[in-house]
Amino acid sequence: MEKLGSMMEYRLKTLTSWMMRTSNGTLEELLNDACDTLVLWPWTTGLWYGTLGVVLTYGFYLFYYQAMVWKRDLTDIGYNHILDAARIGKSDRKRVDTVNRARRLRKIGDRLPPPYPNGWFSVLESEDLARGQAKAVDCLGQNLVVFRTDEGEVNVLDAYCPHLGANLGVGGIVRGDCIECPFHHWSFSGRDGQCTNIPYSKSGTVPKVARLRKWRSLEVNGFIFVWHHVDPEAVPWEFNVVQEIEDGRWVYYGKNEFLVNCHIQDVPENGADVAHLAAVHGPNMMSGSDIRYSRPAWADFGMHSWLASWQAPEEGDPTHVAKMDLVHSFRIFNKFEVGKIDVRAYQIGPGYVQLMMMTGMGPFVVLQTVTPIEPLVQKVIHRFYAPRTVWNAIFQKFAILAESIMFERDMMVWNHKQFIDNPLLIKEDHLIKAYRKWYSQFYSENSVSFTMAKEKLDW
Repeated sequence: MEKLGSMMEYRLKTLTSWMMRTSNGTLEELLNDACDTLVLWPWTTGLWYGTLGVVLTYGFYLFYYQAMVWKRDLTDIGYNHILDAARIGKSDRKRVDTVNRARRLRKIGDRLPPPYPNGWFSVLESEDLARGQAKAVDCLGQNLVVFRTDEGEVNVLDAYCPHLGANLGVGGIVRGDCIECPFHHWSFSGRDGQCTNIPYSKSGTVPKVARLRKWRSLEVNGFIFVWHHVDPEAVPWEFNVVQEIEDGRWVYYGKNEFLVNCHIQDVPENGADVAHLAAVHGPNMMSGSDIRYSRPAWADFGMHSWLASWQAPEEGDPTHVAKMDLVHSFRIFNKFEVGKIDVRAYQIGPGYVQLMMMTGMGPFVVLQTVTPIEPLVQKVIHRFYAPRTVWNAIFQKFAILAESIMFERDMMVWNHKQFIDNPLLIKEDHLIKAYRKWYSQFYSENSVSFTMAKEKLDW
């Protein structure tokens, strides 16, 4: 205590001397100010540590609750070999033109399947459509308006007003369970697409033919789906719901989102192409997503191991659901196995996959949607769900990163490959043949051909 008192007395004398040289105040005033400063010093220190504690607590809160989003545009992945050769950076205006030129020069193959199969397809994520909001969505060769009423109900209609063709998704206003056209304020019911009001009509009558197509839609597990089928009488299959997500037991940890240059059939075909797993996804994820550099010598200490099988529906099972079993592990020096994950994947129709994961620390699920934006452009989203724990707050963000890197490796292939209608397969590729036979059920005789869809888009 004596030492502490001597130290404080010394600091007080030093402070007093400095104030006498630099201030016009009286000595008494300066001494009073110095004493006040010494009294407040512990409070100031406490305030600083308190602020630091608040900042750290808020940082942990964000890490624990904030979802991770990994998003890539059409030109971001798979074209670096062209952009690097032309010395074009990410901010260069020539980037888009260079990539589009490569897309035009690509030989896409002969006899491509129809680009828009039959089934349920995601058009929006639930969080992207607020109450009372309307959005224009272009996919599946259609222009749609998707809107949510103030009560939370989602409706999907054809976008173009039959009056003079305005797009209701661009400026349309939600009123009750209707959407009002921005051009002349005609209102259309979300229940059946029928026009319910023409405000300047003196007779007050509405033509019965003033109607928009009403699309069957479903909101479940964080997505808004529409039923797309060339046969208007086709009955939608029952949707597979992950109840742990729907009742809130599992929470959303984040997602990735990509635009891919390929036919929709190419994406789920990877599930049956088990031979590509070792070639594309075997190299260490730390070597990155660019397959030109994914096998450096320094990364050979660890490789990914994959054991996979694909299975068409058995007799009595729903014909629109295929299954894939996958066991992943990471092998260090090809001896020590860590990070084992058991996966059961359900391919539900042409554009939706549920990947049920089991790790040593518990379960989680990844939901994949594939939606054709153009005949050879697919929007692919993976959403990650798991129980709310500190472990998952860490692991799920790592899983999103790892899955994104692996998916981008596939993208580099998809963005430049041809679709071969009659591929040269060997005995070990028999699952690919079985997959294509199963997938063909999602095309109908009246499905829009690739050529017709492409000509319509070019026009």
